[in-house]
Amino acid sequence: MSYEIYRSPLTHRYSSDEMLKLFSMQTRYSKFRLLWLYLAKAQKKLGLNITDEQLDEMQNNIENIDFEKVEEFEIELHHDVMAHLHTFANQCRKAKPIIHLGATSCYLTDNADLIIYKEALFLIKNKLKTFY
Repeated sequence: MSYEIYRSPLTHRYSSDEMLKLFSMQTRYSKFRLLWLYLAKAQKKLGLNITDEQLDEMQNNIENIDFEKVEEFEIELHHDVMAHLHTFANQCRKAKPIIHLGATSCYLTDNADLIIYKEALFLIKNKLKTFY
């Protein structure tokens, strides 16, 4: 254990493994990708020219996040969402033109947070059931 970096009691003493995983970078940024996929599916239903091949490509890369590439883009762009967008677009060449189409950064950050909070509350609710 390093005493040179900040440690929070929330992460090393009071959190369950499930909660730590839920609030991880992997989970948060996978939610971004899932939200991009949901947006593209909705846009396709509304008549935008989006192919099943593009949607499949996005679906197949939801969990496949290259965090080193994200860091490179973030250094260059100074914007976390755009860093993730560029990384995802590099992995999904066919879907690149439709990823983030009509979206804002807040569409991703706010909705990803809400999904994670809802899942966290569900975990808490289930743990509380053991007391009754």
